[in-house]
Amino acid sequence: MDDPEFWDQDQTKVTDRIEIKDRNIDQGSIVEFGPDEPLELDGGTVLAPYTLAYQTYGALNADKSNAVLVCHALTGDQHVANEHPITGKPGWWTTMVGPGRPIDTNIFYVICANIIGGCMGSTGPSSINPATGKVYGLDFPVITIKDMVRAQIRLLDKLEIPDLFCAIGGSMGGMQVLQLVASYGDRVYSAIPVAATARHSSQNIAFHEVGRQAVMADPDWHGGRYMDNGSNPRKGLAVARMAAHITYLSDDALHRKFGRALQDRDKLTFGFDADFQVESYLRHQGYRFVDRFDANSYLYITRAMDYFDLPADYEGSLAHAFRELKTRFCVVSFTSDWLYPTRESREIVQALNAVAANVSFVEIESDNGHDAFLLDEPEFFKTISGFINSTAKSRGILPAK
Repeated sequence: MDDPEFWDQDQTKVTDRIEIKDRNIDQGSIVEFGPDEPLELDGGTVLAPYTLAYQTYGALNADKSNAVLVCHALTGDQHVANEHPITGKPGWWTTMVGPGRPIDTNIFYVICANIIGGCMGSTGPSSINPATGKVYGLDFPVITIKDMVRAQIRLLDKLEIPDLFCAIGGSMGGMQVLQLVASYGDRVYSAIPVAATARHSSQNIAFHEVGRQAVMADPDWHGGRYMDNGSNPRKGLAVARMAAHITYLSDDALHRKFGRALQDRDKLTFGFDADFQVESYLRHQGYRFVDRFDANSYLYITRAMDYFDLPADYEGSLAHAFRELKTRFCVVSFTSDWLYPTRESREIVQALNAVAANVSFVEIESDNGHDAFLLDEPEFFKTISGFINSTAKSRGILPAK
């Protein structure tokens, strides 16, 4: 697997590899928080100084009422609707954000920050520890979803944005949306958690542990000090990505794409090369991922997701997290999502109903699995457009008629 041949989703052979020689690439805008602006973390420590890298799209209106915060998922970043500076590919949510899109940048001011602990310009384990002058590695403090949200609130304060018209995100992004509303509900007019959960299940934790162990078992990991050793646990991180990617898809989607089709051959090799197209596809997903993502960041972010348990912060009651909120909610799930199944979205809706919150709920029929929120799903786009537009009218961002 040192030099595998990969296959993209359209079955076009890909043999080129992106080698990142310089991480000092254009990550958009950067906000620096100095030693006198420490970020208090759930783990009992503080992070200072630190930076947040972010992108914005559209323009803030005069009364600052049209700001939309997009929260990214585990493998996402701030490059929502612009060309990615490493891969050269379109942003990860160009189907949702942009001129004439459901979140229309001709109307809304969209902000997306790379999370604390990330590896695309925000401070994380691949950053320099000012106390030692070396890369943090595992000296970086363990973070939580709540820590990520605290940092994003600090960013909004720096941008002098008092409140948000909307916070939206899928998967881990949806967790951030839920935490944002629970902690800072008075600053969020509307919220759209998509394909999300209020707490990680034991199955979710188990899948993440497999990925972490794959990274740490790679001899090039060096106890998290691979940068100091001039190495990179590429194989371990690639396997972690491959295992996780399976959870983002559905059995129907995999069968429709690949079935048992062979890869560039007409018979089995009776060996361990990629005989099947699905094997080649997963290898492609794994090894392209390591070209843009830091292995230690993967450990830290998956741990933050595993620690996420919103009900536990409110005496075991999810409803208590949403008491006295005026935020308007639209909760969205997908029928074939077995990673964060619809029943978990329904639990969120039931908790909101228990406190008489303003909430709508839509389950989208799709066989694309968890990743459906990133793909071409017309009913999903229609749902988001309808909610965004009606809510914008109620706030006076759009005319009532």
